[in-house]
Parts: sequence; structure tokens; C-alpha cells
Amino acid sequence: MSIEERTHSFNRRDFLSKAGLGFGALAASSLLAADSTLAPKQPPLPATAKNVIFLFMHGGASHIDTFDRKPLLEKLSGQPVPASFGGGLDFQFTKMEQAPIMPSTRTFRHYGESGLEISDLFENVAEHADDLAVIRSCHHDGFTHVLAQNWMSTGWARVGRPSVGSWVTYGLGTENQDLPAFMVMLDGPLKAGPPLYNSGFLPAVYQGTVLRNDGPPILNVHRPEAVSAGDQRLLLDALGDLNQRHLAERSDDSELSARLASYELAFRMQTAAPEMADLTGETPATARLYGIDDDATHSFGVQCLRARRMVERGVRFVQIYSGGGPGLGWDAHNELNHNHETMAGSVDKPIAGLLADLKSRGLLDNTLVVWGGDFGRTCFTDGDEFGTGNRNGRDHNPYGFTIWMAGGGVKGGKVVGTTDEIGLHAIDDRAHVHDLHATMMTLLGLDHKDLTYFFQGRDFRLTDVGGSNDLAEKLRA
Repeated sequence: MSIEERTHSFNRRDFLSKAGLGFGALAASSLLAADSTLAPKQPPLPATAKNVIFLFMHGGASHIDTFDRKPLLEKLSGQPVPASFGGGLDFQFTKMEQAPIMPSTRTFRHYGESGLEISDLFENVAEHADDLAVIRSCHHDGFTHVLAQNWMSTGWARVGRPSVGSWVTYGLGTENQDLPAFMVMLDGPLKAGPPLYNSGFLPAVYQGTVLRNDGPPILNVHRPEAVSAGDQRLLLDALGDLNQRHLAERSDDSELSARLASYELAFRMQTAAPEMADLTGETPATARLYGIDDDATHSFGVQCLRARRMVERGVRFVQIYSGGGPGLGWDAHNELNHNHETMAGSVDKPIAGLLADLKSRGLLDNTLVVWGGDFGRTCFTDGDEFGTGNRNGRDHNPYGFTIWMAGGGVKGGKVVGTTDEIGLHAIDDRAHVHDLHATMMTLLGLDHKDLTYFFQGRDFRLTDVGGSNDLAEKLRA
């Protein structure tokens, strides 16, 4: 019996159960829709960035031990926080008035022509100081990991809002029709989970697609050997016809629409995805640049190199997480130095390699690289919630912390904003998370106030009812 005859002899249930040939497992919702939902769109405003790589330090790196030196802490060591710095703030485990101040033991140096001050934890990234714009006045009010990660990733503390990557791909589409528009690489499970790269109430086609660390980055991307390309095309065409009839009666089901679109992209990805993920063609020098030849930096180095290959091929938004799973990443409530030396040691060289490689290929000009995490950490010791007696760690601090941006039209070698003298509060040029997101959108040529989606009776946007473009102007100047 011919493949056409076999197809017509099946009922719909039999066909879906027997003819998928593995593509059902690839039905990731962020895949390109057949109706060109994710076709590239011209940004409405002048853009200096075309792609984004967001490097997220899961757990929250300490700003005062990395990019925001506070000499006063050495003088106040062991003392309670002076009343002049205010009180009444909520922290995860610590009562501020009962915790002694703990100065940083890191060595800070001035780097580049700009003289940016950066600690020894990021001595490789520091070599690119003149490309970095360090924003030291970030803040939000999410003092737990889940709240903070939601704020940083979706612009809202609670679950359900679309992620930054989803908003960007909704606004701009993607330049590569054979790869997902929004791709995610993880170290392990995240505190706030998949909602951090979900599409929320946006159509499911804008959700992030996760690449696996072990084995094939994307499962079931290869055509079964027993099936020819022609037979596979016939199967997909027949399946598509049946599914489109099913969808016609359910036009408001974006998850169904995205799932059906995944079959088509899966067909195209059979060549594009393995080629993108395959690093064997990269030179030994490139592998060394990213630290792939070193066990300590191999994993994050592979992710950073794949991120470069993604933006090189037109993927719009790449999200990379450092930390996750049982180790809790950068969440240094105890033994901060040991934690940060380990975590920074795994990402410093790969991030520096990414910046160098993007620049050498002319990609940094239109690729915005963002480094940040949940929040910063307190200038005083943690409240010892684990009962270990070890008070060499820091609690969470969402009230003043640091991120940096590079590339995508950002002029480096500068600091924007400050925290107070003990790194507790953002005080000058304060940058709420809505301002950070507005800045990213502005650099991409999107007006954060105009990019909206109608849901439950009103228009929503990434920046809610806040956000300012002032930070973007300072970064471009």
C-alpha cells in the first residue's frame, strides 16, 4: 500500500499516534509558525542592537565583591549598619540591625583606558572594561529568589507574565527561519522554573526553546533512517492538513497553533540545528578562548560559544544561566569567597571569550550582551539560617545592585548610577528593572510603551506602567 493510501486509511487518532515519527517530542512552543508569525520585522525606531545574549547569574552575585567596591566597609567592619543608612528593609533571612558589616576581601584594580574598577573575580572580563557599561544603581523589591527572578525576567513579581525574550521576539521576529527565535541554555533547574523563559499570555509560539547540556542539544531532530525525506514530507503535509482543520475550530488556542508549527520547523531544523550546535569545526584557538579545554570552564564555555553561533545565524534572543540545581549557583549565604571563586571561575573566561569573539567578528556592534542576576547581596553577614555557625556569607539585596551591558550600541568604559557608601541602596540614577527592560527594548528599536498585547480586557506591556528611556540615552552617549 502506498504512503498516500496508508494515510487515507487511518482515522485521525491513528494517524497522530502512528505517523509522528518522533516530531511530537520536539513540539517546543517557541518554534517558528507556518504563517510567518516570527518573520523578521523592521523595528519602528532607530536600532543599535539586533540580537541579545542575556547572561544570568542564578542565585545573585554580590555586587560589592565584583563591580562595586565599597572602601567604607573596611572601616565599619564588625559594626552594625549605621542608622544614617536607613532601616525598615526586608531581607530573606537577616535582621539588618543584628548583623555585623562584612567588608569584601577581594582585590579591586582599575582596568582599561576608562579605569573601571573590577575585582579579581572577573580579571578576564576586566580586560574588556572599555566595552562595559556598568550600571550600579539597579533595584526592585523582590527579596526572595522567585520574586527577584520573575522581576528580572518578566518585569513582574508574580508568575504569568511573558519573559523578556518572548516580548523581544513578539516585537521583532527572527532572522533565521530554520532555528527557534528564542533559545535558552541552563546549568540546572531554576528557582522560579520555566516561567522565566515562558511566553505567559503571549501566543505560545514566543516561548523559549531549551537546549540540553548532555547528549543531543535538541531531541528527535534527526529523521529516522527508515523514512526517506520524500515520505517524511508527505507525512507532514497530510498531518498539517488534518491539524489545520482541527485548528480552524479552535483559532484562539495559541498552544495548539504553536505545537502544529513546530512540526514544520522541526523539518527545517534537521540540518540547521545540528550544524549550529556542532563545535567540531571551531579552531583549537577558539576552544581555548572560551575555556572549553578546561574542566572548570568547559560547560559555560560551550554555552557561550553556541550563543555566538546562534546570533551569527540570526537567532534573536539567547538566554544563558550560570548556576542552578542543588548547588544553588551564586546564592552565597555561607562561605561567599569560596562560592564566588568557584562560580566566577566557571564563567569569567568564557564571558571574556564571548566578548572578544563577538568583537573580532564584528558582531558586538549589533549584539547586546547583558550580565546580571537575581539581585545583589548585603554588606552585612547573613543571618545564619542554616544553623552552621558560619557567618561568612551575605543575604539577598534587591535594593541596590549591579548589572552591566556591552555591545549593541552601548558605549563602554563607563559607570552609570551609584549605591550608597555601603552598597545597600541605589541612590543616584536609580534604575528599576522596568528601566533596564525599557533600555533593552530601546536599543533594539522598540518603544516599550507601544509594544503591547491585549489580554483580559486591557493592553499589557513588558514594563507595566513604568520604565524610562533615560538610561538608554546615557548608555549610548
